[in-house]
Amino acid sequence: MISRREFVRDMAVAGAASAFGISPCVFAAEPPSETNRIRIGRSAAICSAPKDVAEELLRGEGFTDVQYVQTAIGVPLIKTVAAGGADLGISTAGQLVTQIDAGDSIVMLAGIHVGCYELFGTDRTRTVSDLKGRTVGVDSFESGHYFTLATMLAHVGLRPRKDVNVVAQPFGDSMQQLTAGKIDALVAFPPEPQEMRARKIGHVVVSTIHDRPWSQYFCCLLYANAAFVRKHPVATKRAARAVLKATDICALEPERVARLLVDKRFTPRFDYALQALQDIPYKKWREYNPEDTIRFYALRLHEAGVIKSTPQKIIAQGTDFRFLNELKKELKA
Repeated sequence: MISRREFVRDMAVAGAASAFGISPCVFAAEPPSETNRIRIGRSAAICSAPKDVAEELLRGEGFTDVQYVQTAIGVPLIKTVAAGGADLGISTAGQLVTQIDAGDSIVMLAGIHVGCYELFGTDRTRTVSDLKGRTVGVDSFESGHYFTLATMLAHVGLRPRKDVNVVAQPFGDSMQQLTAGKIDALVAFPPEPQEMRARKIGHVVVSTIHDRPWSQYFCCLLYANAAFVRKHPVATKRAARAVLKATDICALEPERVARLLVDKRFTPRFDYALQALQDIPYKKWREYNPEDTIRFYALRLHEAGVIKSTPQKIIAQGTDFRFLNELKKELKA
């Protein structure tokens, strides 16, 4: 078993130029970073593995002080980043759109991957439209689970918490109630879908990895504290480059990344982590346009009455894709 440092060093340092199309002159041509410290908001989500793989890549970008910030219990990661407790994070599109609408000081920088949420239902639920007047479980009303569900409902003309009874409770409770037929559906997030399938509980109604329109947009995006981006544009670009290179590693080496997540106790089951990493399309960050993602989610959430801002306002206030556009040219496949 190699150490985490050895793994990322082997992948990111020894083979960086050939594997990711980066020549040393790219770094030499850039001005020095305005800061040598970077703080990454940490969550236990398997799909956000690029942030954990990126530690040595960040050091290679000149960050000598790399910190991972654990959010307080019950405090969404976005709130920690917006308040300046962390500089960068990875969160879902629905969460980001709603927090920008609420005035949080964050800026979306790049799409990370497509899909991770799945809607599971009983035999009574075959389509999203079947949920009218029925009950769906989510882990909280501030989570990506809820905002993903809200966009699914709005897409078929239903209003969350009006046309559908949405209950916020721990996933284990929702899973037991779905098994007993006490609720009609639940929203799951890795490793929850893997456990549901292994235990043969319910069936997949919608997969954001495979089903349109969800599969045509990013699920999770990289974002930063807005003040950090304004004060440290060079550092922002360097940090984004490290995370996007780590995203490529997740696509190329899912087995080793899954082992890393288990060894660091971010998740207990190697098999569930591996399945999730193999299923999630990490390579799409080069192909998809994150602005299209924000427009789609903002429009659905606006139609559902969850946000007041228009998609154009969300994009204008909460995105800065100039770094991504530059990095797409540098990090050629």
